[in-house]
Amino acid sequence: MTLRINNKDILAEEGSTILETARVAGIDIPTLCHNDDLEHYTSCMVCLVRDNATGKFIPSCSSRIQEGMDIETDSEKVIQIRKKSVELLLSEHRADCEAPCRIVCPAGYNIPLMNRLLAEEKYTEARALSLRQTGSTEIWCYNCQGYCVNACKRKKLDTPVSIRNLQIFISGDDRQHTGSTDKPAKPEKKDKRFNSLAGKITESELKEWLKESIDNVNRYSDITNDKHASDESKACMHCDCRAAGGCDLRSIADRMSLKNISGKLINGEAIKKINRKTNLIFENAKCIKCGLCVRLCEKYGEEPALCFINRGFISILSEPLSYGFEEVLIKRTKEVIDICPTGALAWFKTDPTVESDQ
Repeated sequence: MTLRINNKDILAEEGSTILETARVAGIDIPTLCHNDDLEHYTSCMVCLVRDNATGKFIPSCSSRIQEGMDIETDSEKVIQIRKKSVELLLSEHRADCEAPCRIVCPAGYNIPLMNRLLAEEKYTEARALSLRQTGSTEIWCYNCQGYCVNACKRKKLDTPVSIRNLQIFISGDDRQHTGSTDKPAKPEKKDKRFNSLAGKITESELKEWLKESIDNVNRYSDITNDKHASDESKACMHCDCRAAGGCDLRSIADRMSLKNISGKLINGEAIKKINRKTNLIFENAKCIKCGLCVRLCEKYGEEPALCFINRGFISILSEPLSYGFEEVLIKRTKEVIDICPTGALAWFKTDPTVESDQ
């Protein structure tokens, strides 16, 4: 079949979708809810294109080509409507991409990952991370004013995590403090476009983050040994997103120069569900309802999986009413984490098969 895309004649196989045809022709169309191995499910509307014959905007992932079609994928109007689609997704996406401690750190140290490694007693990996981030130079924390501690959201509940002292301790075995009096520069103005929730989370939602902390753990301001470091790190609430470095929603929003909108549509409180047996965590506030995890599990049909509950605008992903969260996604844990475009589904503890500085 012959059709036109962006004023170019293209020969395509009958039965193909506009998205498939465009990709073969080297034309990029963004998607969030599409996967080549799963049935089409029009949800995100990020792949919209314009049918010039009818003037309608249609989802390219599920629209089949027709002889003589005239499609545009990159006009100003198409881009504008795609941006509106992404903004709608961001309006419900109630999550901060980066933890406040990392945003304000003058050196940009990956504090959330450091805390996770220490909490899991992976001291060798934590020290290796410190070395990778600082190289042969002295760690900045010695003369820093502790911006990270001041930004820690834990202080809204009790006392902030002793981040600065944790960073100094974990680097101390490999380098000695030179006694330099040089002070690090004040925090640079960093990209906060996807951190708009500070101060806007309810008290009950804030306590949801405590699910990632360890109850009744000893707290230490001064860190003098590995046990102190591990216990203090276990108090971290991990208010960052595990997928901050690999989030499709954030990546597309970046490409479109969009920011996280200040007014969020709240259909329900943010809840964290953790299956400690499978190492899976699900955060509904990060879910964009793309349905990829649902369709993946339906394809295999081997186990209870997440499904849509409620109707209309207040629909959310949840385990079936007759099951607990610890009973779902047992066999396909890795697959649903890999296919999730936002980090709503992620490894609760660091994935042992992946070494990452994200």
